[in-house]
Amino acid sequence: MKILLLGEYSNLHATLAEGLRELGHKVTVVSDGNAWRNYKRDITLKRGSTSKLSGIFYLLKVLLLLPKLRGYDVVQLINPDFIWLKGERQYYVYQYLRRHNKHIFIGAFGCDWYWVDAGLHKRLLRYGDFYIGDKMRTDEPQNKKFIDEWIDTPKGDYCRKVMTDCDGIPACLYEYQVCYSSYFPEKTRFIPLPIQLPKEANTERTQPSKVVVFFGIDVARMAYKGTDIMLRAAEDIRDKYKESMELVIAKSVPFDEYQRMMEGCDAIIDQLYSYTPSMNSLLAMSKGIICIGGGEPENYEIIDEHELRPIINVEPTYESVYHELEQLVLHPERIPALKRQSIEYVRRHHDYRKVASQYLDFWNRF
Repeated sequence: MKILLLGEYSNLHATLAEGLRELGHKVTVVSDGNAWRNYKRDITLKRGSTSKLSGIFYLLKVLLLLPKLRGYDVVQLINPDFIWLKGERQYYVYQYLRRHNKHIFIGAFGCDWYWVDAGLHKRLLRYGDFYIGDKMRTDEPQNKKFIDEWIDTPKGDYCRKVMTDCDGIPACLYEYQVCYSSYFPEKTRFIPLPIQLPKEANTERTQPSKVVVFFGIDVARMAYKGTDIMLRAAEDIRDKYKESMELVIAKSVPFDEYQRMMEGCDAIIDQLYSYTPSMNSLLAMSKGIICIGGGEPENYEIIDEHELRPIINVEPTYESVYHELEQLVLHPERIPALKRQSIEYVRRHHDYRKVASQYLDFWNRF
């Protein structure tokens, strides 16, 4: 098959492309590298700034590129908001791609009108980005930005048009599956995140004298992702157990540097409001690094995993993060088994070639 993957979040499309290529398919990845993260791509489509002049040059780039984005068996967009243009302009690009390619899919991989609407009105989960129990998080700046961006706006109208029109919607997390299947039950399917496992993983340390904890920070989205709460808990534990814990912090660094900083760590703290591990968490787990974050029972149920429990799950509170991290620091004898389980978990459910096969099966249904 000839496949176009357009847009990027968290290295998802770049990793999926590698799996598809190993299965014999021709794949083109077009993206801006997900901004400062600088993930791999075949064609770079980057906007210089938010200025009007930059927008004009960017639009010209898009128009010049479009003739090269024809004749694909599958086009998958990372999100309805897949390039740096207003929704009404993206709609013309979407229509062009629809006319000149066989099938088009849009990922349930991030925020759009459906994610915001479900968070505000449907209460499908016990907690989420927009609420915890009965408490709404609509005053949080990033959440307010998303509400203003998608709800009762031309961009929200555009989103509903293209999601209704597209052939299918792959969902990469349990919570996305719950959300989008409530709107599009027939064409939403959960497919795990793809991870390229390293040849060697961090399993040689049996019981470390000092637990090294890795913390990746996207400065622009700290409160939205709960990073501010998790960081405060981690710093408090580090200060309490100075001889037993070390904290490594990567703050908005490119992907290659992020991976280098992660090497040699024992645990990663990530995603306070998630039910499932993210790409960053899974990448760490593939290296034998324990995830402290999203590992709710629903996460294991959706992948039919009844044996492994490698993730140290936390509830969306400071107290929960503090308690679970303290227990790991006080009981480092747990670390070797959790490391081995982490690697096996990724191998079973997230190997990039296995995930690529699941995408092919999904796309071939249409």
